[in-house]
Amino acid sequence: MHKIMPCLWFDNQAEEAARFYTSVFRNSEIIDIVRFGEGMPGEPGSVMTVTFRIEDQEFMALNGGPLFKFSEAISFVVDCADQEEIDRLWSTLTAGGEEQPCGWLKDKYGLSWQLVPSALQNMLQDSDPERVRRVNEALMQMTKIDIKTLQAAYDNVPA
Repeated sequence: MHKIMPCLWFDNQAEEAARFYTSVFRNSEIIDIVRFGEGMPGEPGSVMTVTFRIEDQEFMALNGGPLFKFSEAISFVVDCADQEEIDRLWSTLTAGGEEQPCGWLKDKYGLSWQLVPSALQNMLQDSDPERVRRVNEALMQMTKIDIKTLQAAYDNVPA
């Protein structure tokens, strides 16, 4: 177990969600499934927690009941290498979920994600404030991020 691991609270979809997330991201796996035993708050034999890994990050999914829901106060940022990766993840994660501005989305479980191209960080840290303004202005008009449009704004050429 990592020293610090995010725990995601689900009503009763912990295993389903963990299997979904490990199918979406490469280098992912289910590590462990713990079931409720006799005398525990859940139905004996049903899934209590699922530990899974995406890339090098471990997560725990907990079947904790309907008490808590996800909000945008917590989101996972995915550093995307190129438009192909953004497109693939966007279509998979928004299925049954919802698109939101500036590369944000909620998946079908209500968990928020930010799909961010690696190039965007460099654009937003440019020493030319006019370039940064143009990129930011273009970004604010997007739901799913389009790298070509951001690059055109950065280079000050028509998209």
